[in-house]
Amino acid sequence: MATMKAVVVDPSVPGRLAIREVETPSPLPAQVLVRVAASSLNRGEIRSAGTAADGQRIGWDVAGTVEQAAANGSGPRVGDRVVGLSFPPMGWAELVALPTESIAELPGSVTFAEAATLPVAGLTAIRTLEKRGSLLERRALITGASGGVGHLAVQLARAEGAHVVAVVRRSDAVPLVREAGAHEVIVSEDASGAAALGPYDVIVDSIGGKVLGNILTMVAPGGVCVTYGATASPEATIDVARFYRAGLPTFAGFQMFSAFPEASVPPAASDLKRLANLVADGRLRPHIEVEAPWTEVGKLAVDLTERRFDGKAVIYIG
Repeated sequence: MATMKAVVVDPSVPGRLAIREVETPSPLPAQVLVRVAASSLNRGEIRSAGTAADGQRIGWDVAGTVEQAAANGSGPRVGDRVVGLSFPPMGWAELVALPTESIAELPGSVTFAEAATLPVAGLTAIRTLEKRGSLLERRALITGASGGVGHLAVQLARAEGAHVVAVVRRSDAVPLVREAGAHEVIVSEDASGAAALGPYDVIVDSIGGKVLGNILTMVAPGGVCVTYGATASPEATIDVARFYRAGLPTFAGFQMFSAFPEASVPPAASDLKRLANLVADGRLRPHIEVEAPWTEVGKLAVDLTERRFDGKAVIYIG
């Protein structure tokens, strides 16, 4: 049996993550084998690792080079640089087999580190904003705007012609978010200050708790509030009467990986290509705060959980 190195859950070490020998994947006919160069950390996978069993594989984001093309002739060729989404999560490894519909070729100017930030954070940002349709001359509210998803969402909303209001928890994050394209930045733990600048045609929230309860009263008539996370609290108290009085608003949830078979999740390839092209054109700039070898993944997982940095942390594989 051929083996390789990969990150797995190990309850005995800090961050519950360690590098071990695992079996090398054998691609299916519609899969390519990718030699992974870089990946990035997401709160969801770190949270899952906190309760997963010993030996569980991990890693959604993948950037690397095609080592073996798909046997059915689809997708990129050997040697092509690609970005991809690994689900089930197995991307923190030397090699990973990915469906061709979940990967996109990279423009030459996009680095592996930049590409590694795009699959989960970029797809979440682009797909939550699209819940509202056209953003031209609309008002958008983005909470958690200094985080991996929020920072990209600010840029995407601004590029689509929206007036963007961003919410951050700390004043030192204001310059970063303004540079990303926010017209106004609110420093607040509960987002209450954003009410004076609303109502909003689209609201994208990652915080939950009191923040979610407050922003649901700020939706414009016909607008939509999309929640994709609950970093503060999964529970929120909602003033239903005020929400209804906003005029037929929509409250939607977003999951990158749906637990429900009937839920249709579009293939990632086309949106990944869009995101990579935006980076290549300079219209999208991922905020990478930490770059480190994958041997430090356990420490980075702890730092991310304890909010010791904003933006994205990229790990280099091998």
